Amino acid sequence: MMAVSLENHLHTVKIDHNLRHLICTIARTAKYVHHAMQTGDLGLAGTSNMYGEAQLALDVLSNQIFVKELQESTYTTVLASEEMDEIIETPEDKKGDYAVVFDPLDGSSLVNANLAIGSIFGIYKGEKLIGRTGNEMAAALYVIYGPRVTLVYSIGNGVHEFILNAVGEFVLSKENIKVEDEAKNFAPGNLRAAKENEKYAKLFKHWVQSDLTLRYSGGMVPDINHIFMKGQGIFTYPKYKDAPKGKLRLLFECAPMAYLMEKAGGRATDGQKRILDVKIETLDQRTPIFIGSGKTVKKAESIMK
Repeated sequence: MMAVSLENHLHTVKIDHNLRHLICTIARTAKYVHHAMQTGDLGLAGTSNMYGEAQLALDVLSNQIFVKELQESTYTTVLASEEMDEIIETPEDKKGDYAVVFDPLDGSSLVNANLAIGSIFGIYKGEKLIGRTGNEMAAALYVIYGPRVTLVYSIGNGVHEFILNAVGEFVLSKENIKVEDEAKNFAPGNLRAAKENEKYAKLFKHWVQSDLTLRYSGGMVPDINHIFMKGQGIFTYPKYKDAPKGKLRLLFECAPMAYLMEKAGGRATDGQKRILDVKIETLDQRTPIFIGSGKTVKKAESIMK
């Protein structure tokens, strides 16, 4: 049976012509980033992002690659990246229809330990980002760079995985991924918060006593990807004293992952409301997140309340 490429798969669903080409552009560009990861400098760049965090040379390079290719594509209106202080507009002669938000290299500090990391994307029709919610996304996807390079995307009609093959083409490996209601695995982000937050400590104890298996890599993308591939699980990252509004970014990380999780039948909340209902007020907006198997997420919410 002939393998189905990402481009062919996008031709089988009802999708705007420009959105299809935009997703393919992101997929192609991810291959350049993967090459840079294998050959590039893993040290510090000597610069900081908008959050005051030291940037790795690979963070900066990955961001530059995505910005260049997306602006040249003629499919974007504006770009917003976790590595940039401001939204940047696509030049008028290359302007398209879609705003793209992205974390060019989530978990990049894990590269020198040879652990899996990823790139996360949210796509909105038009130029406006501030004042919208994740419900308005036209598509979301992530690419994970591990033993295999895979891409997971949704335009609202299911969640589908593609693997980068030996000839450099993303081909379909899993279609219509589903996440079950009950989790067997848990990934507790920032477990140190349990020291100051008795409810988080209680939640961790509940997981252990319920015989859930710990599966935590230290990276959001591989941990949530694990949930999709196993069809169950929960990832959490609560607020804590040093990050009273949470640490993870709503626009660049949590909203795109929440979009994908809900399209697979899972649940994603900030502990009180759907992540996709949270209004985007600033680029650097943070949020707690509880994401994965629906009933298990609801149980986590009840314990944290």
